[in-house]
Amino acid sequence: MADAFNDKLIARKQEWARDGRLLTGATADPARDRLPPGQRLVRDWPVLDLGAQPEVTPARFRLDIDGAVRRPISMTLDEFMALPQQESVSDMHCVTQWSRYDNHWRGVSARALLALVEPHDAARHVIFHAHDGYTTNVRLDQFDQPDVFLVHGWDGKPIERRHGGPVRVLIPRLYLWKSAKWIRRIEISAADKPGFWECRGYHNNADPWLEERYG
Repeated sequence: MADAFNDKLIARKQEWARDGRLLTGATADPARDRLPPGQRLVRDWPVLDLGAQPEVTPARFRLDIDGAVRRPISMTLDEFMALPQQESVSDMHCVTQWSRYDNHWRGVSARALLALVEPHDAARHVIFHAHDGYTTNVRLDQFDQPDVFLVHGWDGKPIERRHGGPVRVLIPRLYLWKSAKWIRRIEISAADKPGFWECRGYHNNADPWLEERYG
């Protein structure tokens, strides 16, 4: 669905990166400062995408976890939902400067998924592939954290399509563009592979408290 992306929106966000828009030049300590530099609190959940919101029906859903792993897996939605489910509460921070506190999530932990596939010793990175063609990357140690999940529930309801449902990634310690919507494949890799925004001027690491908005 990459041909359905909003080219004007993408060009504008690339201009933000070139101009350093929204940067304050400040840093913060997440152990002390709940709100990262330059962020503002919101009560709603703003909708941000690339101009395409794929309809991933239960029949169409498939999650592959493969690459540098000993036991690659491919799951239907029913098989994913049959995995051990957990509840989690965390904040989320978008690079467009909004933050929302105390989001209640339900899903499968990243650590449970990693235990299923058993990454090779050489594995260092994770690349997310979405149903709309979007990709983004994180280090394996950033994915392998107790607060990282593949989530299907938000505040007691199924995650809506516009927010990445039926299943999306959640990495609350990083800017939200790293938490890929409409997840289709999780590729475990020995090599880093910068994704959609990382190749368009955005930071490869994306730590909100270091204000790593742009690379």
